[in-house]
Amino acid sequence: MVKLSFGVVAGAGALVALVVAYRRQRVDEVGAHREATRLHTERFSQAVDKLGSDSPAVRLGGIHALAGLADDAPDDDLRQTCIDVLCAYLRLPSPSDPGDLPDLLPDGASPTDEQRDAHQAKRDRYLALREVRHTILRLIGDHYRIPAGAHRSWQGCRLDLTRVTIDGLLDFTDAVFSDGDVNFASATFSNSTVRFTRATFSGSDVNFTDAKFSSSYVFFDDATFSGGSVFFLLATFAGGTVRFTRATFSGSYMNFLAAKFSGSDVYFTGAMFSAGDVHFLETKFSGGDVRFNRATFSNSAVDFGDAMFSGGNVHFDRSTGPAPAGLLEAVGTPVPAEVRLRPDWLPC
Repeated sequence: MVKLSFGVVAGAGALVALVVAYRRQRVDEVGAHREATRLHTERFSQAVDKLGSDSPAVRLGGIHALAGLADDAPDDDLRQTCIDVLCAYLRLPSPSDPGDLPDLLPDGASPTDEQRDAHQAKRDRYLALREVRHTILRLIGDHYRIPAGAHRSWQGCRLDLTRVTIDGLLDFTDAVFSDGDVNFASATFSNSTVRFTRATFSGSDVNFTDAKFSSSYVFFDDATFSGGSVFFLLATFAGGTVRFTRATFSGSYMNFLAAKFSGSDVYFTGAMFSAGDVHFLETKFSGGDVRFNRATFSNSAVDFGDAMFSGGNVHFDRSTGPAPAGLLEAVGTPVPAEVRLRPDWLPC
């Protein structure tokens, strides 16, 4: 009995020691997280202060500091806060390009040396601040292309780029959009290139509603749309190219409601529509080329209801599957010479 009592006491003591060790470990972990958060907050404040500097070089330092803080953030909420600040910087007003100083001023006089120097200083500042903005776009693309779960990956984080002006390269090649929405609503793309080449859309919403594309290039080549939604409602494309070459639509919802393509080239060459919905309702195509050559339509809802085609070329050569809903009504009867449809689609 005595031995049993000692055994019980020893076991209870070991259990108490285990509980104490566990609680001590939890206290240490909480303390470590609290300290990491405190240090992160201090560095965050210093980085944000740099964004308000008059010096573009100092601002660049703040941008890289914030990106580094996002990479090393103790938790997802703090990472998202860093990304939100970078996106907010892009939404701030920025100086416009002053262009070249004319040889003759409106009064007919030639610019003085002082005027030339002042104009050059203004243009230098514009280019420097533009570089700051382009650096943010490059960092966003670089981090979003890193596979989810890996260090420095921002996949799954929200990107609020509403009303931003993008006049450079934004590269989401091979990115995966499975969580975290990306919002380009009312953004302006001017002489820019946006790449979603081989990107996978499987859960996120990507929104280009009311976005304006001017002489820009948007590439979704070899992209996969298996979930989530992509919106181009009321988007305007003036010049440039939008390309979905060999893209696969197998479950996403894509809507071009009332979008306008004016002098733009739109390519769905080799695209496969096997499931999901792609709507071109009330979409207006004027000028440029619209090509669905070698596209496959099977078990998907592709709808051109009330779409309008005027000028330019519309080609569905060597496509397979039934004619998309509303297409024949949109192109009209008789079919214009610039519209090429499969013979078996044409009305008898």
